[in-house]
Amino acid sequence: MHHQIRIPSQARRASVSTLIPFALILFAALFCESALGTAEDSTPHVGGSDLTASTTSVSDWLDQRITQAMHLYTWLHAHPEVSFEEQETAAKLAGLWREAGFEVTENVGGYGIVGVLKNGEGPTVMLRTDLDALPVTEQTPVSYASTQTVTREDGSSTGVMHACGHDIHMTNLTTVLQWLAEHRKSWAGTIVAIGQPAEEHGAGAKAMLEDGLFDRFPRPDFALAMHVTSDKATGQITLRPGFSQANVDSVDITMKGRGGHGSAPHTTIDPIVQAAELVLSLQMIVSREIAPIEPAVITVGSIHGGTKHNVIGNDCTLQLTVRSYSPDIRQQLLEAIRRRALGIAATHAAPEPDVVLSEGTPSLKNDLELAARMQLVFGKQLGAENVIQDQPSMGGEDFSRYGIAGVPILMYGVGSVSQARLDRFAKLGIPPASLHSAVYYPDAEETLRVSVPAMILAVVELMPSNATDSPN
Repeated sequence: MHHQIRIPSQARRASVSTLIPFALILFAALFCESALGTAEDSTPHVGGSDLTASTTSVSDWLDQRITQAMHLYTWLHAHPEVSFEEQETAAKLAGLWREAGFEVTENVGGYGIVGVLKNGEGPTVMLRTDLDALPVTEQTPVSYASTQTVTREDGSSTGVMHACGHDIHMTNLTTVLQWLAEHRKSWAGTIVAIGQPAEEHGAGAKAMLEDGLFDRFPRPDFALAMHVTSDKATGQITLRPGFSQANVDSVDITMKGRGGHGSAPHTTIDPIVQAAELVLSLQMIVSREIAPIEPAVITVGSIHGGTKHNVIGNDCTLQLTVRSYSPDIRQQLLEAIRRRALGIAATHAAPEPDVVLSEGTPSLKNDLELAARMQLVFGKQLGAENVIQDQPSMGGEDFSRYGIAGVPILMYGVGSVSQARLDRFAKLGIPPASLHSAVYYPDAEETLRVSVPAMILAVVELMPSNATDSPN
């Protein structure tokens, strides 16, 4: 999921030691038991005893590869790179995909990579992973924690961390590709694997599409992506047909006035008063202009104006995030924000404000038929009770752009925290760490033991082989 912090195009990374505040030590200690747990504890819960032969055979293969997969995961976790700077990450994956037998093209839409494997006649399926990490200083207890840093535009330094699970996503996809390359009798068609940069900025999918993703490479009939969830147990998968992620837009507003002395406000046009009025007015858009059944959010995340107690300044700036699902509601929200800002300025006889819209990501709409098919596949793997209808989110995901380009898409969630850890959180009355948190980390092996077979079985469902053998 994307983050709004901006990083310069030439980021500087260095190794530093991560300081863990004392208050986090107890929190971290809660995790150590699962991080150092036994192999028996790491076996994911499966919904029923009657697993299919396909699921069993994939799991048997994964038993032989899980150590290799974990080595890749820990390397990726320890070497995170922020959006637009994923050079080493992309090179690492490109090399592994080539070794597996894929034809790999690098530097697509930045540091994006595309791997293609053709295997006879059949549909084309695109599998996507994101590559980038977040400007977050890691505070987890794992031995492979990141100590990387990056310099921000303001000159300050911050840590870099895979706090959104993209390291799991990359490990999952790479392992899936290795299985597909080794078991070509189990599927037929063309696999297009993409490593997408800059998801956290909501820019990577657009960059790859503009660089000819669907023109230079086989156009997919379906596209799949997984995303870890931090509040669901390993052994569970979540999905939601239809809208699951929101339109995300940013709005920067500068209310203008005429500065002067704070003791003589009548001689000024106060931009802070205008801004204060606007903050309240904006909340009326959702409550009074948008139908109650339509999801919509307007949040003023930043407001800055003035320099001193007794000085009325010339301007006041506001930064907004705007969320919605449908294109019509999106447009209605943005038009209403502009109208109210202009109206308040006119009421105060103030200069016209600057209202700058920055398009983020469009809403993610999972294909209904594809979601229904995958629900059956995942239910057969894990048991129907472990395939959970997810709640819609007002977060953003630029995987949506592939759907807007005309490809049936599905992004599904994979639980990444062991049930034992979730139980401890519940007992202590604290929520599990959220994605983007400095203290979030997945139970990686348990997660991969679910996510890898799930994606393999999804591909085999979409790309059935004419051969008689099943996945083995």
